[in-house]
Amino acid sequence: MKKIFVHGSGHTETSWNETISYMKHKEDILCPNLSSILNGKEASYANLYASFTEYCNNTDGQIHLCGISLGGILALNYALDFPDKVKSLVLIGTPHKVPRVMFGIQNIIFRFLPKSVFKTMAFDKKDTFLLGNSMKNLDFGNSVQDIKCQTLIICGKKDSANLKSAYFLSEHMENAKKVIMEDTGHVVNEENPKMLAKILDKYFS
Repeated sequence: MKKIFVHGSGHTETSWNETISYMKHKEDILCPNLSSILNGKEASYANLYASFTEYCNNTDGQIHLCGISLGGILALNYALDFPDKVKSLVLIGTPHKVPRVMFGIQNIIFRFLPKSVFKTMAFDKKDTFLLGNSMKNLDFGNSVQDIKCQTLIICGKKDSANLKSAYFLSEHMENAKKVIMEDTGHVVNEENPKMLAKILDKYFS
């Protein structure tokens, strides 16, 4: 059964490389590049989610979904829409509701960053703004209780922006367990890859 690891907006699929290198069973892991699966379409959330849905639906059989940040939002959205397809779910640093104020502050910061900074991110400067603006009203708070598959909620203890959401998700999802990782911020798969690999190996075993 395939495991699909989905990166966040600030990184690419290579952000999973070190974590996967420490895992025992890596042969069944897929890491789609979110920019590539758009196939040239405008980088709105609706288009990205439609492309992600197509990617998952084209993967044979049930799947294990593991997403961080934006990747977690996509995984959460997909698990709600296709419950029979998702065997298990891992949500890392994932907000159940997009924090509009924080997004606004982030957009102001991004506006002053040179285009070159975005070369290491999932989308270029224009598409990053477009995606962010199209996600402002996303809120899964009233529907997460509908997810019945086994779910692991992971959050870095220093990820203050998403800690509250981690507790909310673990309390409102029937089969969810929560792991708070010490001395770790938002980008868990790069900040603490060895520990994350250990947690995921145990969860998937």
